[in-house]
Amino acid sequence: MSVVAQIAAVVAALVHLVVWVCEAFLIGRVHQSMFGQPARDVPAIRLWAFGVGFYNLFLACGLVAGLIAVHGGHELVGRTLVFYVSWFMLAGSVVLAVADQLALSRPRNQAWGGVAAEGIPPLVVLLFA
Repeated sequence: MSVVAQIAAVVAALVHLVVWVCEAFLIGRVHQSMFGQPARDVPAIRLWAFGVGFYNLFLACGLVAGLIAVHGGHELVGRTLVFYVSWFMLAGSVVLAVADQLALSRPRNQAWGGVAAEGIPPLVVLLFA
């Protein structure tokens, strides 16, 4: 696996770790700036955000475990895990883009930062691995 792919995997893991903390623990503070949700909606989305936050943690752990496996001499297992999780993240970014265009949470074209943050690093992994 190339150095570029490995760096992109670390970046993707870090992005998902930050989002885990924001969604699972800081939703009351970042609801408007990060997710475009008014304060009045926080109680309604807190359970959803907590669960989705941990989903992001598990994705980050998958990439880290794959990189550890690659460097621990288990190249096939590690690459397979990194590829699977990267495809999963890339698909998640596509779903976020579709949800944005359907205006499911807020007006259209306001989630492109999240789409890019979630999708570009795993795309780089897949292109350079």
